[in-house]
Amino acid sequence: MPIDAIVFDKDGTLFDFANTWGAFGCSMLLRLSNQDETRATELGQIIGFDFQQQRYAEDSIVIAATVDEIAEVLAPHVEDMSFGELVELMNAEAAAVPQAPATPLAPLLERLQNSGIKLGIATNDSEHPALEHLVSAGVRQHFDFVAGYDSGHGFKPGPGQLLAFAAHVGVEPARIAMVGDSLHDLQAGRAAGMTTIGVLTGLATAEALAPMADVVLPDIGHIPGWLLENQHAKL
Repeated sequence: MPIDAIVFDKDGTLFDFANTWGAFGCSMLLRLSNQDETRATELGQIIGFDFQQQRYAEDSIVIAATVDEIAEVLAPHVEDMSFGELVELMNAEAAAVPQAPATPLAPLLERLQNSGIKLGIATNDSEHPALEHLVSAGVRQHFDFVAGYDSGHGFKPGPGQLLAFAAHVGVEPARIAMVGDSLHDLQAGRAAGMTTIGVLTGLATAEALAPMADVVLPDIGHIPGWLLENQHAKL
């Protein structure tokens, strides 16, 4: 069946996870610990982040959880800040993170758009930082739809964001591909009745993604070739 629309995860999919979010982890934890590196290291362990190496564990909550979920884990250990203040700080830090594209984005997105494919974003990040990241990367204009966990459609692995995208662009789910780097992304795609494409620019391995993926690609730059090979689109 042809693919008429694609909905992308953001972190680890459009943008390389490790090269983008290591700096965020350090800056956020230093702010939460009042610049105390020992305390920052301890807080990092709680969320699966090695402060010294600026590296996330494969099961880190930061990889696929919402900001609220991460804040819930950290809140008991940050007693001088309310839950709302913690979420606000994390969103501000996230919005300012320089993004490392997984592949040159503008040419890829233009090619997909020029072939008539509708494009969207479904992220467990907040909507505001997500929009900031797309603007900073110069690609906001390519997306017909952008949803964060706080946009009113739920969050992954639930299918709400994906089904909202399908309704927004007027394309049935069976003709849409969900692209992501985590099992949460692919589980959401399966739940929505979409084709699922795994990519390896997050922290999950091909073996981990394979059970939920119709295909696993090195990065999103390989999508046009895969679509052509499988006669899913005219590119």
